[in-house]
Amino acid sequence: MLGVHPSSLMPGEPHIVLPKTTSEPSRIPESQRLLFREILGFFEKKRIPFAVAGAFALQEHTGICRDTKDLDLFLTAESVVPAVSLLREEGFECETCDPVWLFKAHRDGFFVDLITGMSNATIIVDNSWIERSRPAMVHGVNVRVLAAEELLASKLFVTRRERFDGADIAHIIYGTRGQLNWERVFQLAGENWEMLFWALVLFRYAYPAQTQLVPLEVWRELTHRFEQVVSHPDPTAKFRGSLIDDKMFAIDVDDWGFENLMEQYRERRLRDIPAICKIS
Repeated sequence: MLGVHPSSLMPGEPHIVLPKTTSEPSRIPESQRLLFREILGFFEKKRIPFAVAGAFALQEHTGICRDTKDLDLFLTAESVVPAVSLLREEGFECETCDPVWLFKAHRDGFFVDLITGMSNATIIVDNSWIERSRPAMVHGVNVRVLAAEELLASKLFVTRRERFDGADIAHIIYGTRGQLNWERVFQLAGENWEMLFWALVLFRYAYPAQTQLVPLEVWRELTHRFEQVVSHPDPTAKFRGSLIDDKMFAIDVDDWGFENLMEQYRERRLRDIPAICKIS
């Protein structure tokens, strides 16, 4: 049975059926499978550089299977334009949902998401994400999926009330048995290393007997950084709550006078991306 235990519901809260993590292969309708194969084949044939992400990449690195009507493809902002043009030529309805990070194409009730970074503009897909992707077979098509390090980074800021990918990060670490390029993970996290630290503490809590899957030097580096920032707090440091969830932290910006750092990041990103990407 899928769902939540009735005792976990608050009074008056509707019963919501939530999926469980499983290694059981997902049952994908043949029409969906054929459509996804078609899309992947188009992109491979036209040599549009991309890497498969989402449920397919998670399955590749962890063995977790999820039902999905979406095909998530990561690519650079520069590659979005030819990708969207190709899909339109093939009869897909395309839209620019958010030029900072998301473009969608859909047909017959199925969707392909073209993703160029995080919605808060803290992490941006560049050519290295595609170059570091690894070969895989998805729906019978030889493609490439995100490397584990980039997949982990793509989930660092999926921390919203309605969706939280911390468990996915824990499963990536466990599923890869810790065989990650931690230097690359630090590089991808950059100034957002505390989000990485938070995710690793969650991993440690969930898997205390597997703590060693995160190398001791990684723990030492992060705890040293954390000790330094809490021992010497910066009174000029900017409020970063909006980068985590601009809805849950809206009161801080709207009523309490904190700067909206996410808005600043997004404005900077909009100045940097090709103008053509902003056209719906």
